[in-house]
Amino acid sequence: MSKGLLIVFTGNGKGKTTAALGMAMRAAGHGLRVCFIQFIKGSWRYGELEAVKRFAGLIDLHVMGKGFTWKSENIEDDARLAREAWDFARQAINSNSYQIVVLDEFTYLLHYGMLALDPCLQFLTERNPAQHVVITGRYAPPSLLEAADLVTEMQAVKHPLASGIKAQKGIEF
Repeated sequence: MSKGLLIVFTGNGKGKTTAALGMAMRAAGHGLRVCFIQFIKGSWRYGELEAVKRFAGLIDLHVMGKGFTWKSENIEDDARLAREAWDFARQAINSNSYQIVVLDEFTYLLHYGMLALDPCLQFLTERNPAQHVVITGRYAPPSLLEAADLVTEMQAVKHPLASGIKAQKGIEF
């Protein structure tokens, strides 16, 4: 049986975006096209931005936010950006141009009410049955987990930050 999967990487541990990037690179290795949409990363410099350039034509990376978060000084503007990013994501999913669409940090938009859960879930469950969609982020709502075909929860067991070791290039960013 072959079908488009709804995949969720969630939990408080590290590795959600990294897992989605690994999946994107695996798909690109098979010649599949991937649209990778980052909803929250903003203008921060991440190593994956440079690495993905090596997959030009197979992985399209779109950084949609300005780093909008629950700590924003202008939550209304951030909610508007979230809606615009979701519109872009729906177009990518409906375009039939990609075999995989990754919605990185998408769960935060649902958790903080920037997007309404039910219409998003309805769209995701009614998408083209061949379209794979990968969603990352903490606080994945139970109804999203129930609708998903594959769910992986990243669990924090130990982190160097707890020992005072700062984020390191190539490891954390």
